[in-house]
Amino acid sequence: MKKVFLTILSFLFFTALVKAQDDVYPAPQQKGILYITNATIHVGNGQVIDNGTIEIKDGKITKVGPGITASGNVIDAKGQQVYPGLILPNTDLGLREIAGNAVRGSNDFAELGDWNTNIRSIVAYNSDSRIIGTLRANGILLANVVPLGGMLPGSSTIVQLDAWNWEDAAYKMDIGIHFNMPSLLIRSGRGRFGGFTGMFQQGAGAGTDPIKDALNKIDDVKKFFREAKAYFGESSRKETNLKFEALKGLFDKKQKFYVHCDQVKQMLVAIDFAKEFGFNVVIVGGSESWQIADLLKQNNIAVILNREFNLPTLEDDDVDQPFKTPYLLKKAGVQFCLNDDFQEARYRNLPFNAGQAVAYGLSKEEALQAITLDAAKILGIDDHTGSIEAGKDANIVISKGDILDMRTSIITDAFIQGRKVSLENKQTQLYDRYMHKYGLTENKN
Repeated sequence: MKKVFLTILSFLFFTALVKAQDDVYPAPQQKGILYITNATIHVGNGQVIDNGTIEIKDGKITKVGPGITASGNVIDAKGQQVYPGLILPNTDLGLREIAGNAVRGSNDFAELGDWNTNIRSIVAYNSDSRIIGTLRANGILLANVVPLGGMLPGSSTIVQLDAWNWEDAAYKMDIGIHFNMPSLLIRSGRGRFGGFTGMFQQGAGAGTDPIKDALNKIDDVKKFFREAKAYFGESSRKETNLKFEALKGLFDKKQKFYVHCDQVKQMLVAIDFAKEFGFNVVIVGGSESWQIADLLKQNNIAVILNREFNLPTLEDDDVDQPFKTPYLLKKAGVQFCLNDDFQEARYRNLPFNAGQAVAYGLSKEEALQAITLDAAKILGIDDHTGSIEAGKDANIVISKGDILDMRTSIITDAFIQGRKVSLENKQTQLYDRYMHKYGLTENKN
């Protein structure tokens, strides 16, 4: 009987422990003055401040530099590195919880049809996604949530990763319209596992010309935008067209046009869109962007690069071309930032993508800037975040080691708008669970 009682007691204790771990609430608004002192501060713009202090008041950075007197609420970061919060610039975070179609109810990242400019990703964003905690623990505090599916899937919104709901999460609403450009390349041959791959072409079928079909689709998109331009040129309208109304920000340059493509031919078409409609175009993907870097620079086209841990686009490319591309774009003066995707790491390898770029030509501060300030500039939020400067939101990460190094990066604290957010996540819960099971001393470091 005593043994049964002890078993029940142990079960209740463990249940309470797990319950406490799951009860991670968004942090309350930061009020008053907070200091982070004695730190090596990586500003995000290339500048590094040794033994510096950051003063934060009501969620905003008010002072940064050495020699600042601190008192009251102070965090001593002696021997640690302080960075701007990292930014994930292209993701379906919060829209997709489980890969594939295993549990369809957990995925809400695409709509039917090609013409969904009026779809807003933010209204489907799940702020309770279990993936979010793993990103915070790796220093990622902001993300641009993008809808998928069709050629014009809708608008994306930037979210901060500590919120009760999508309204609280929204950092900047509807920053741009996305265009999934059809492929303009035919490939056939052996696939990854030896099977015949056929043609990697959207909508390609037997007896059709896939390139012609793709060009026709692109022409349809141009026609759609021409009609929208004419719609806005009318002095009065009898009916409201919601799909056209969603494009107003593109024409008045309050939004950007994010073109998802990798091939040189596709990027040349994207430049045509910029010239014809005056859109502020950003390339998303850009595997072959290094081949036309000078042309992208001339036309002020920015690039959001896909993850570097990938194969090159063409068989004749160097096998390490994805790692070299950031340096080649930097050398040409092209504005770019780095990204990670959903595959094996669920986006959390973003800082290590930047670290890999260091081994192929970028300096550490340039690589950091590619996931902080440059990402903020491309997304249009650099006046609020992306660097540790007075007047900006206190989106800050403290690490015991180099945040770009998988081996030494240990995030100890993270702040979103001055709020100290929880670093608890699925992995830390499992760690605590099995430390408890085997009666081991807790040492997460």
